[in-house]
Amino acid sequence: MKSKWLTIALALAIAGGAALAHGNKVHIKGKIGKIDADSLQVKTADGKTVEVKLVASTVYVLHTPPRPGDPPDANENKPAKLADLAVGDAVVIHATPKGETLEADEVKFSSPGANKMASVAAKPKA
Repeated sequence: MKSKWLTIALALAIAGGAALAHGNKVHIKGKIGKIDADSLQVKTADGKTVEVKLVASTVYVLHTPPRPGDPPDANENKPAKLADLAVGDAVVIHATPKGETLEADEVKFSSPGANKMASVAAKPKA
């Protein structure tokens, strides 16, 4: 009986630690629907549209998937800027809630063609 309670306590401690690992950050994953000078609108997988404010400290990162023959963890992340974003790009945004809005800390994105090109290059020629 004692070991059962110990196991439950340990599981709760691990779950609690994981929940607090990102503090109050919010993660938004989806595709860019609209780009303004000071915000992005992201359409999530469940069909919701989320607006995220862009601030001077927002960091932009272009994610490039690995090329055929490269190890799976050989992806490249390169510094980018707002002008590199395009409607339809896949994004993962780490944001901080500020009142009723979300302010982007990091916008990591990849263009829709990047994944298609990697998969096309991986196909053997007949």
